Amino acid sequence: MKRSGLAAALGLVGLMAADVARAEDIAAFYKGKTFNIVVGSAPGGGYDAYGRLVAAHLGRHIPGNPAVVVQNMPGAGQSLAANYVYSIAAKDGTAIAATSPGALLSPLVGGPKVAYDPLKFNFIGSANHEVYACYIRTDAPVKSFKEAFEKEIVIGVSSGTTRDMPTITLALLGPKYKMVTGYKGSRDVNLAIERGEVHGLCGLSYASFRTQNPNYKKEGKLKVMVQESMVGHPELNKDGVPLVSSFAKTDDDRRALALVFNQGLFGRPFVAAPEVPPERIAALRKAFEDTMKDPQLIADANKRKLDVDWLPGVAVEKALKEAYATPKPLVDRVRGVLVMQKPKKK
Repeated sequence: MKRSGLAAALGLVGLMAADVARAEDIAAFYKGKTFNIVVGSAPGGGYDAYGRLVAAHLGRHIPGNPAVVVQNMPGAGQSLAANYVYSIAAKDGTAIAATSPGALLSPLVGGPKVAYDPLKFNFIGSANHEVYACYIRTDAPVKSFKEAFEKEIVIGVSSGTTRDMPTITLALLGPKYKMVTGYKGSRDVNLAIERGEVHGLCGLSYASFRTQNPNYKKEGKLKVMVQESMVGHPELNKDGVPLVSSFAKTDDDRRALALVFNQGLFGRPFVAAPEVPPERIAALRKAFEDTMKDPQLIADANKRKLDVDWLPGVAVEKALKEAYATPKPLVDRVRGVLVMQKPKKK
């Protein structure tokens, strides 16, 4: 073997040995530890469902196989959980937040004030792409989104996307939404719909809706009125459910809607604090990817009726950076709507 070839071979062996040693160090660190997933919503909702789905399988794929536990920390559009992981939780790679895209876009579009810089998070991945939509009682005074421009419909609001999406739609397109806020989460709005307090709910992902209402088509009490998406969900597109964006009259309106609706591209993000050592972030990203490809998780997701169309951490980071690169005039327009509009409290 030539000297150059020998040197290259020895260098490769050295790199492999370093990789093995690093993996052993990571496994030794996580062995016997508890790994925390802090979910930004209350138990029982869609974000909680995805957090618990990942938690049930992630431990097998993290080197050292730590015990994985879920902690619910709802509030402020899921920014409480994000802030906890960013500012308070251990920075050693034993805590991540399962939060919402709205919590990551809040500083950009004018949501709740946050004490973190979303672009500084380490992005582990997203468990699913999301398509958001409006859902109404089938006995509501309107039967379609088109009719909502002619008759009033009462929409229950909690926070995050359930506020932002109907708010931007109301401001730009003008349907006769009467928005009633004060609900703690989407499950509370669902109960309000059952009691007849409100007619419907917007800004809830279709995956969450199906989790909370798995038999909605068979029961016939609820229907999907319109999709808050630029492309739509295949199942809803097949059913002929229209897109809000198809009612926009100008390109500027469509672009403004897209800034809010496209957060569904990284609909179930998992993030870690900026200070977590890079080698542990790399291990967690790989563990997340292996988890999302795991046949056991896929079977579990099918049983729970959860879509799994996941994104790796680097793709989540890229999508968020692209959102923050939106031209300022367009951002200012969206911020002006979301900051100034204040729904009526119940």
